[in-house]
Amino acid sequence: MDRRKLLAMLGLALAARRTWALTPAQPQKILVIGAGIAGLSAARALHDAGHRVEVLEARERIGGRIHTSRVWKDAPMDLGASWINGFQASPLGKLARELGVRTIATDDENAIGYRAGRRFTASEYERLAHWRERISEVLESAQQSESDRSLHAAVMEALDWDSLSRDDRRLIELRLNGDFEHEYAGSTPQLSAWWWDDDSAFAGDDIIFPDGFGALPEHLAKGLSIRFGHIVERIAWDENGVRVDATGHTLRADRIIVSAPLGVLKAGAIEFSPPLPAAKRRAIESLGVGLLNKCFLRFGQPFWPTDVDWIERLPERRGEWTQWLNLARASGKSVLLGFNAAEFARQIEAWSDTKTVAEAMGALRGMFGEVPEPRGQQITRWASDPFALGAYSFNAVGADPKVREDLAAPTGRLHFAGEATSRKYFGTTHGAYLTGVRAAREILKG
Repeated sequence: MDRRKLLAMLGLALAARRTWALTPAQPQKILVIGAGIAGLSAARALHDAGHRVEVLEARERIGGRIHTSRVWKDAPMDLGASWINGFQASPLGKLARELGVRTIATDDENAIGYRAGRRFTASEYERLAHWRERISEVLESAQQSESDRSLHAAVMEALDWDSLSRDDRRLIELRLNGDFEHEYAGSTPQLSAWWWDDDSAFAGDDIIFPDGFGALPEHLAKGLSIRFGHIVERIAWDENGVRVDATGHTLRADRIIVSAPLGVLKAGAIEFSPPLPAAKRRAIESLGVGLLNKCFLRFGQPFWPTDVDWIERLPERRGEWTQWLNLARASGKSVLLGFNAAEFARQIEAWSDTKTVAEAMGALRGMFGEVPEPRGQQITRWASDPFALGAYSFNAVGADPKVREDLAAPTGRLHFAGEATSRKYFGTTHGAYLTGVRAAREILKG
């Protein structure tokens, strides 16, 4: 039931390095769609094995949903992926150590909570712990039921929602939002009670990069041929090869790796000829695309406790500005990072920066009283990004996790990578990375 349950998988990291050492019998021309970490790990392996590889990237940068902003010259901010989970055993942790990049561990337990201008009392912490345990028991039971339903419906029924006090309802909603929506990016009415946590994790700390996550994709991209501004519109293939139409260009290859995000595939932004197999189309349709957005606020000096990693807020309305990361401890800069997930994140994407900051400041003043305006802000809107259309995938009601294997399966000369194609590590950078290695291995094995 815990996404961060310990599962040592160092062998996969070693297997990834061995894959890169394989030599193809005959070099092929390979196109890789997308310069995110999945596409880059695939391209790196194939390039190093002697294939002729070109990466087609719609943006004018590498990284995909890894995006280190340099707007604040002295304070890099990761607008997309922030963490390596399970640093000691993760293949990305191994890569980070090889590169010697700076890392800082964060701890979910190093947290404090606020409501109505004060910290949570001991009894409130105990009540929250009680509801977390009850929700866990409910979901264990729901996973034994005869039919799937939403995580939210399972909890509401089992806890006899209508009989609960308003305060207990608010505490339960806080746990549902913080423990599930912020973790998996899908709303609890959409998350499958059967399969929401059908994933695994690596052993080790959760770490962030004070100098930016972007160092990893930058390393993988060294020496690769990458065409920026190439928006892929159509992919056609037959027994003779592959043809790709992208922003006025036509390119041909022997094989192709598609690492476009699930949101892009669900939107039908890429035409496939012939159409993808029915099983793959069902997988694209049935899996969910979640949303997790960030609002970075920079101040002259901290007015919040700087010895904690996380600040949790009990809102008046469900899901609004409930999770804050103290970046002052990790970066030495006076920055607070507010997260919003799922439906509330979608709602506020339509807001202007001015309104978003005003609402965020209202939440902070509700916790800390009269505090100064920020000196700067950076705000993400991943659902509005045409080359992402969301944050990462989740297991929706009715979506058997086996459909991820259908999504990952090669189709003729087409191979597929990206976090959504990972059965056990979906929604993670290490999952995306490993799918790129897997897709490269498929080609190297012929």
